Amino acid sequence: MGVDRRQFLKIAGLSALAGLGAKSAFELLAPGKVEAALPLMEGKRWAMVIDMRRMTEEIMKKCREACHQVHNVPEFGDPKVEIKWIWEEEFGHAFPDQEHEYVADDVKHKDFLLLCNHCSNPPCCRVCPTGATWQREDGIVMMDWHRCIGCRFCMAGCPYGSRSFNWGDPRLAPKDLNPDFPTNPEFPTRSKGVVEKCTFCDERLAKGQLPACVEAANKIKKDMLIFGDLADPESNVRQALRKHFAIRRKTELGTSPNVYYII
Repeated sequence: MGVDRRQFLKIAGLSALAGLGAKSAFELLAPGKVEAALPLMEGKRWAMVIDMRRMTEEIMKKCREACHQVHNVPEFGDPKVEIKWIWEEEFGHAFPDQEHEYVADDVKHKDFLLLCNHCSNPPCCRVCPTGATWQREDGIVMMDWHRCIGCRFCMAGCPYGSRSFNWGDPRLAPKDLNPDFPTNPEFPTRSKGVVEKCTFCDERLAKGQLPACVEAANKIKKDMLIFGDLADPESNVRQALRKHFAIRRKTELGTSPNVYYII
C-alpha cells in the first residue's frame, strides 16, 4: 500500500513521539485506533476551567509538583530567581480588577492557582523580536528556547507574570533542593539566559494525555481542573462554563485569557 505525503508526515511526527515513550507510529495509525489513542490533538482553542470552590492547598501543591517534575523546573530556594510554570497567588493580587470590599471572605482570603493564560490575543507574542514565543493554531502560546535571546520583552509584555527568566543554569540548582534533577529525562532542560513558562503540556497533548496539573488535581477530586476545546459547544469546558459563574484575569486588557476560575 502506498503512503502519500500527508501520511508520511504524520508517521514521521508520531515516530518522534514514539521515541519519547509513546506508542509506535504504525500502531497509532492502525485503523480505528488513531482517534482513541490521540483524543486531544484535534482541539481548536484549548482552555482550562479551575473550580476554586473546592480547591485546597493540598491540590494546588500536587498540581505544582506534578508540573515542575514533568518539565524539569528546579527549586532554587530564592524568590528572586524563582522559576515557575504554575503557582499560587492571593485573590487581591491575582484579580485586582475584581477586588471590592464586599467580596465573600472565602474568596477574598483564598489563594488562587495561576499559570499562563494562553490568551487569544497574547501581547507577549507581539513584542518578541525573534519569534521565540508564538501562538499555535489551537491557541497554545509556545516557547522556543533555542531562539530566545533573553531580551525579556515577553516578560514585560505579559500582564500576568506568567514567565520566568533563567538567571542561572537550571542544571546547577542546589542539589539539596533538587536531589534527582532532572526528574524527567524525556523533557529538555533549559539553559541560562532564556525565558520559560507553561505550555499547557503540549508534549502530553501530542500523546493524547491531559496536562500534568489536570491529571494530578483530578486524582484527588474529580473535575477540579477541566481541560478541553473552547471552540466545541459540547466540550467539557463549555458545559462547565454554562453551568457555573467564572471569572478570568484582567479581561479589561483585551487579551482574552483562556483560563477560567469558577468561584
